[in-house]
Amino acid sequence: MVEKVDPEHRLPVVFFPDGGVAVEPDNRSLAESVGLKTQATEPFYELIIIGGGPAGLAAGVYAAAGGASTALIERHATGGQAGTSANIENYLGFPNGVSGSDLAQRATIQARRFGVEILTAQEVTQVRLEDSYRVVTLSDKSELRCHALLVATGVSVKQLDVPGAQEVTGAGLYYGTALTEAAHYRGRHVIVVGGANSAGQGAMLFSRHASKVTMVVRGGTLTGGMARYLRERIEDTENIEVQVGAELIEIKGEKGLEAVKIKDIQTGESHWVSAAAVFVFIGTAPRNQLAEGLLELDQDGFILTGQDLARDGRRPQGWTLNRDPFRLETSVPGIFAAGDVRHDAIRRVGSAVGEGAMAASLVDDYLKTV
Repeated sequence: MVEKVDPEHRLPVVFFPDGGVAVEPDNRSLAESVGLKTQATEPFYELIIIGGGPAGLAAGVYAAAGGASTALIERHATGGQAGTSANIENYLGFPNGVSGSDLAQRATIQARRFGVEILTAQEVTQVRLEDSYRVVTLSDKSELRCHALLVATGVSVKQLDVPGAQEVTGAGLYYGTALTEAAHYRGRHVIVVGGANSAGQGAMLFSRHASKVTMVVRGGTLTGGMARYLRERIEDTENIEVQVGAELIEIKGEKGLEAVKIKDIQTGESHWVSAAAVFVFIGTAPRNQLAEGLLELDQDGFILTGQDLARDGRRPQGWTLNRDPFRLETSVPGIFAAGDVRHDAIRRVGSAVGEGAMAASLVDDYLKTV
């Protein structure tokens, strides 16, 4: 995969080895110029999927393979958060691991082969109900109708809120990682902020190129959110330094990142460290803007589905059908949720793929009733 920057819009265009490409949302003219599909060919689909991560792609593959006319709408590149992973080593069928971008591209090709219409550089801005139809409004003001809708919008990355961060974002400060960036910082000092699996995967990737990788972890250990195999590999890698109980509190740099200030949380002492780049993995929040005011959410903003909607044995308020919601069905009949945006989801690629496959099956059951 090669990443270039469009000089007019200052937005990345990602070129994959097999010819696939991806650009940022609301940049449809650029998307069309590099061969991406941004306009739907039909006004109606049996299933519309919002979000092109592992859950959305899996749902598209299984729904289209089963014969349902299916459209998938993705505002960025397909792959979601998983698409930014440097190397996924615990995904079934890839004993040597697979990069998130490679896995996403394979799934995208597979979905298209089954007939899923994938729209990129488009964003759903509104969802409304119209009799048995669910109507989505896109960022270009066009509308598409469907009988069943799957919300697989995933989560968004939390931003680093420290002095100096905004000035060097994209010029030394990055959210997530990619193979091209690893090669760019060959032989230099790199900082990784975070202590979960994504941070560990990034640290391992950069350790193969950077002279030194420093992990800055707020928690007292790595055991809380990181798989054991990753912890063991990090411990065995000589050029990875782990600073637990620490936080990055300031960034220095004008045209690019030059140094960061790291604080010891327990003692309150801080010091400056020279570094070429910082890669941030500090957590996520549900991308639930479409669900607010339409679907029932938990206290953290994740979408409630199935049995989690029950209150004292009663169905959700406003539920109109003489049956309980399906397992991945939301508080609105015919609208489903899968993947990281769903309440109590197991946030792993394999789980998201499984939920996407299950959602396709439940959508098929629902379509038989309309």
